[in-house]
Amino acid sequence: MARTTSTEAEASFAELFTPKLITVLREGYGLTQLRADAIAGLTVAIVALPLSMAIAIASGATPAQGLYTAIVGGFLVSALGGSRFQIGGPAGAFIVLVAATVAQHGMDGLILATFLSGLMLSAVGLLRLGTFVKFIPFPVTVGFTAGIAVIIFASQIRELFGLKLDHEPAELLEKLPALWEARHTLTPAAVAVSAGTVAVILALRRYRPGWPGMLIAVALAAAATALLGLPIATIGSKFGGIPSTLPAPQLPDLSPARVAEVLPNAVSFTLLGAIESLLSAVVADGMTGRRHRSNCELVAQGIANVGSALFGGICVTGTIARTATNVRAGAHGPVAGMLHAVFLLLFMLVAAPLASFIPLAALAGVLAVVAWNMIERHAIAALARTGWGEFAVLAATFLLTVFRDLTDAIVTGVALGAILFIHRMSRTTEVTAQTPIVPRDEPDDAHPREEYHEEAADPDIIVYRVTGALFFGAAASIGSVLDRIQDNHRALILDLSGVPFLDSTGASMIESLVRKARKRDVQVFISGARRDVRRGLLAIGLDRHTVRFAGDVDSALAALRKPRQAA
Repeated sequence: MARTTSTEAEASFAELFTPKLITVLREGYGLTQLRADAIAGLTVAIVALPLSMAIAIASGATPAQGLYTAIVGGFLVSALGGSRFQIGGPAGAFIVLVAATVAQHGMDGLILATFLSGLMLSAVGLLRLGTFVKFIPFPVTVGFTAGIAVIIFASQIRELFGLKLDHEPAELLEKLPALWEARHTLTPAAVAVSAGTVAVILALRRYRPGWPGMLIAVALAAAATALLGLPIATIGSKFGGIPSTLPAPQLPDLSPARVAEVLPNAVSFTLLGAIESLLSAVVADGMTGRRHRSNCELVAQGIANVGSALFGGICVTGTIARTATNVRAGAHGPVAGMLHAVFLLLFMLVAAPLASFIPLAALAGVLAVVAWNMIERHAIAALARTGWGEFAVLAATFLLTVFRDLTDAIVTGVALGAILFIHRMSRTTEVTAQTPIVPRDEPDDAHPREEYHEEAADPDIIVYRVTGALFFGAAASIGSVLDRIQDNHRALILDLSGVPFLDSTGASMIESLVRKARKRDVQVFISGARRDVRRGLLAIGLDRHTVRFAGDVDSALAALRKPRQAA
């Protein structure tokens, strides 16, 4: 086998982390492609404008921070990422974690956690661990997405109904009673604005799907609020509007004590950011037939989070809805995402004063629609039909997301999914005796006629065939069957040709079986073992002095025949 030279390794590494922007430019980029990307970028910016502000407000940040995140983070994700069509920015999935971090550590703690998360995401990508993020079970992603949707909707009830609370609890079980107690403060104008916003979005989605429904709905709500003088909260009344320029970059407080405080939050951001961004990239791949570079994408997501934090923004990740919009709008490559960030910046420079008139009830209506769209109803129904196992994983993840926290939900869901997988894999592994010790009476035509082996029919020789992965989940049950070898057998042939994988537990079980057999003076042959299976057996302590290897059962039988012929 030829050795890989250092030059080849470096080339492979460089190719693995080459941004898709470079790939697209190498393919040839002209005015036609730029025009397509400009139209797509403008379309996505129109969608991202209300969403970025709404998500930031729901997260406990300011609408300006949402725009900073979309502008800085979105530009860096597209410029440096491993996906042609990924759109980065603030995401609804982060609302729960961001709001909790702000409540625990303040805004400076959130910015520091975002900064640290960026460093971690880049490290995960550079260590090429992005592939393992794809191993998150589908029921887990469906469960935590549905749970986040419930929490997002619950967080918007206050603004949807214009309720007045001195303090809104963060926990759902405490939040709902507090909101109910404040029901007498309901503002009819807020209800009308939020309901009208939802109605306009849904109507345009049905009758004019190509129109920017969210932006039109928010613009109409802002116009109605200003013209009618409605007594409801707006961005101007609560936040004083949004600035017309980006702030100067500034490093967060990196003192060891402060870093230690927010480190668990940063880890949660990293885990969710990796999952969300790669899921979004996979969706884009499915829509376009392209393939993204997962580790390059994670490095870009990390740099984008560092950049967002430097400009006072919040967490950045790949956003599925905006990425899908980018694809449908005819984007050619990453330039569309970069232009989407430029268009958002132009909005801040030119139309920032108009944002003061946007009612919070309208943004709450936008998020209510987003929450509804996040619940994958068809996937939930499909998982319910597949059996109790997947649905139990989904339900556990959903309930822990809603009533505990997202990190515990994902960890528990993955653990349950792994246990379910181990259980099912263990049931696919079985051991059969090719020549039963006491064959049962059957009709002559019960089985097709096979080649007759005198030695195979010899009661002194027993042939066992193992099929399936021989790993720790199946080792105990398989070992109990193989241990039934009686003392009156002079030879055991263990056929492992149907074993695709063997771990140290399975190898140890085989080694123990061979040791017991040798104590009884039973000769052991292992036939059909693949190279990696044989390597595992040799590594655990088996050698040719205790066991003999054969290419197949016939070869093992032939080897057993020779001593008898010599005698």
